[in-house]
Amino acid sequence: MTDQTYDIAIVGGGVNGCGIARDAAGRGLSVYLCEQNDLASATSSASTKLIHGGLRYLEYYEFRLVREALIERETLYRAAPHIIHPLRFVLPHHKGLRPWWFLRLGLFFYDHLGGRKILPGTRDLTFGDDPVGRPLRDEFVKGFEYSDCWVDDSRLVVLNAVDAAEKGATIETRTRCSSARRDGKDWSVIVEDEAGNHREIRARILINASGPWVSRFIENGLGLNLSDSVRLVKGSHIIVRRLFEHDQPYIFQNPDGRIIFAIPYEQDFTMLGTTDEEFKGDLDDFAISEDEVEYICDNVNRYFTVDVSSKDVVSNFSGVRPLYNDGASKAQEATRDYVLKVSDGEAPPVLNIFGGKITTYRKLAEHALEKLSPHLPDLGPAWTANATLPGGDFPVGERERLAETLRQDHPFLTQSLCHRLVRAYGTRASEIIGDSAVWDDLGEDFGAGLFEREVNYLMDRELARSADDVLWRRSKLGLRMNPELRGRLDDWMKARATG
Repeated sequence: MTDQTYDIAIVGGGVNGCGIARDAAGRGLSVYLCEQNDLASATSSASTKLIHGGLRYLEYYEFRLVREALIERETLYRAAPHIIHPLRFVLPHHKGLRPWWFLRLGLFFYDHLGGRKILPGTRDLTFGDDPVGRPLRDEFVKGFEYSDCWVDDSRLVVLNAVDAAEKGATIETRTRCSSARRDGKDWSVIVEDEAGNHREIRARILINASGPWVSRFIENGLGLNLSDSVRLVKGSHIIVRRLFEHDQPYIFQNPDGRIIFAIPYEQDFTMLGTTDEEFKGDLDDFAISEDEVEYICDNVNRYFTVDVSSKDVVSNFSGVRPLYNDGASKAQEATRDYVLKVSDGEAPPVLNIFGGKITTYRKLAEHALEKLSPHLPDLGPAWTANATLPGGDFPVGERERLAETLRQDHPFLTQSLCHRLVRAYGTRASEIIGDSAVWDDLGEDFGAGLFEREVNYLMDRELARSADDVLWRRSKLGLRMNPELRGRLDDWMKARATG
């Protein structure tokens, strides 16, 4: 039995769960969160990595969602200018698809719905000798340029978890919630660690933020009848070597109404995706299909002069989006809005979260606590709109200057390493370097610019437990390491954890 009763217990360590944990802990609530794998190990690390309004959602009249997302775009940019940066997207006009006036009207709404203050607005493009036109086929002669933001999605989740923990929340990874039942005025939550050990957590409120597993948890974990459900939609991306020299991304229209992004990725690569297809498979075992790879390549090749094929793929990732089942006929038409369902008239309450997207996670957290406020008499005021995430306490647009300052303070560091550290940790990069004066002070070199002091920081402060946690979710250095180096890092981390 446990001797503590938390105000809130959260199941799921994705962006929604960690966002709620951070918000609640910052309002003085006691919070427990468990995640069966690593933080952001599922959908929240498999997004297109954009903080955006969702231009294509305007076609489906999702005006409230787009407006909220556009407002959040700049709110999040100010909160995390180390892991978020602005991009100028290039949208070529395809004469056989949406007409020019239709796109221009949509971009006009996109510019004005969200009260844009920081990011520049849309402008028309005539490609000609413009660098952004050079990778494109000759039939594309004009288009548009508009603003959105890129984010390191998995780091966004981790930083929310770190901030929650620093504000008093208990965050446990590799810990599965096997069941939860009402027991008097509280929830009795049974959690299981990797060794199979079970223990009880008690909480006044339970939040089901398990993403694609939300319906399964309602039925199997809570033992309740399912009145609402998710529509599972799989989205996959491929990573190829850099396809163009400049740093602007592209958004391409497809004949089937879907879109494909081509986004500069980790300096030397290009990320291509995504797909939108119904998913009926095993949530614990899935991967990108050959058909998805072919679909992405075929549609990119409609636009670029250099053809891309499956042999060019150096990495890939897939995620299953838990969209609210609104009865839409096509996967790409299903709403990306979130739906929050609180148990009616039953105490203690449970909140089930359906849908949502990276961009609106902070607002989702606010709305979740607002819905639960009748059960939280001591709930403090909303606070996250003007708060920075860990390491983000510097002005937008100052990231490069911060990296140069880091190098001036530590001249032995390479420029590329300083920029990577600041892009990941912001002002906390100097905490990782500490008083190091020469490279050897950083400890063991694991390759690709990863060193012992950084790994120690990730294990001690960011809940990293394995090489995959470090190389794919706390960073993307897995793209630059071979299996031997990855294995050596994993062995070192296991030895440190047990030693």
